[in-house]
Amino acid sequence: MIDSTYKWYPLYTRSRAEKKTLEELTRKNITAYLPLKKVMKQWSDRKKIVEEPLLKSYIFVFISAKEHAEVLMTYGVSRFIYFSGEIATIAEKQIEDLKLLLANANDLEVIEHDIALGEKVLIKAGPFKGIMAELVSLKNKRSIVLRLQNLGYSIHINTSMAFIQPLK
Repeated sequence: MIDSTYKWYPLYTRSRAEKKTLEELTRKNITAYLPLKKVMKQWSDRKKIVEEPLLKSYIFVFISAKEHAEVLMTYGVSRFIYFSGEIATIAEKQIEDLKLLLANANDLEVIEHDIALGEKVLIKAGPFKGIMAELVSLKNKRSIVLRLQNLGYSIHINTSMAFIQPLK
């Protein structure tokens, strides 16, 4: 019997091995997602835009429970992320939201700590329409914080306050 209960799982990779890990998982026909951001790097002789992982040492895999061992035996994979004693899963909507954010990433900043709970809002217009977030008064009260559950990361985006509505 084939296990058809596929879910998104966050993985922790070896330091600076995210892209190589993605290659290895893809080579094994495992669906994986590595969120990348474009960053301007400067060397002594030139400047260049390069792609770096949005969340350092994190990669996401879409697998069934039967594939856990195969994933753990992949080059670069350190471990699954646990939350409350169980392997964490990520909702499909959160992966899609992350892809949407990166497609419109004009002003994206990752904070590697949890931010105190704020007012929950829904973005009702603009490039981030449909995304639920937590509002935090930062950067002239124009910053939306999106919390990625089970990861301990938050993402800041800047958008107009006119584009959000409080959730009740």
